[in-house]
Amino acid sequence: MKYVLLIFVFICSVFTTKAQKRKIVYGNNHLAGHYFKSRGIKIYYETYGKGRPLLLLHGNGGSMAAFKHQIPYFARHYHIIAVDSRAQGKSVDPQDSLSYDMMADDFDALLDHLHVKSCNVIGWSDGGIDGLLLAIRHPDKVKALAVTGANLAPDSSAFGSKDYNDMLAEDARLKKLAVDAKGKHDYKLLHLMVVEPHLKPEDLKQIHCPTLVIGGDHDLIPTHHTMLIAESIPGAYLWILPDSGHDTLIKYKNDFNHRVDRFFREGK
Repeated sequence: MKYVLLIFVFICSVFTTKAQKRKIVYGNNHLAGHYFKSRGIKIYYETYGKGRPLLLLHGNGGSMAAFKHQIPYFARHYHIIAVDSRAQGKSVDPQDSLSYDMMADDFDALLDHLHVKSCNVIGWSDGGIDGLLLAIRHPDKVKALAVTGANLAPDSSAFGSKDYNDMLAEDARLKKLAVDAKGKHDYKLLHLMVVEPHLKPEDLKQIHCPTLVIGGDHDLIPTHHTMLIAESIPGAYLWILPDSGHDTLIKYKNDFNHRVDRFFREGK
């Protein structure tokens, strides 16, 4: 009987160890995932950790999985709210219209749903635009903001001539497919970047929360444009990462996590 019991304990320990080693797939974790209805669509989000609320906003065509290097780090001290923006990830949106304002209002509604009065926000690329708009449209919701790879306008000043012309060419190609209902989803997402946002430097003066503006020195967004964003937000800090493209929070994941964490804790 004792031998049988030992075998049983051993088998249980093996299965427990395997379960512990099983990697979490962010963006597809049913144990942490939830849906929230927002103006006719369902927004998918996952929550992790305990502490001060931290909202994570991903880039165009992506999902919360983009923050796979940030979620486990910040979940040690924060209550992570990772969300798939409308029409991306698991947040399916069959509607034709799409705007950054709509996304910012989605996040405001989600925070209300979760009874979060104010939170820290990390936004990457389009998520950075969303973060800026959330701080402008719903200033009470943003306690501190860190954005990387954000832009203010859909033109060559924000992307560089070659990148912007490539975007226009791809937009035109996808538009033809969208007429036949092929590539309609991809067209809607890319077209958003071609026609929006329309933020002016003076609009950013409405942001009064502590803000850290980040970019790579070889970012898709030119350094001078990232500097303009930082200069336009009262009291904002600027951090340009060397030898880095648009993927600052991936290439420099450890430095990024430590620096942003310190900023949220100390405000500088």
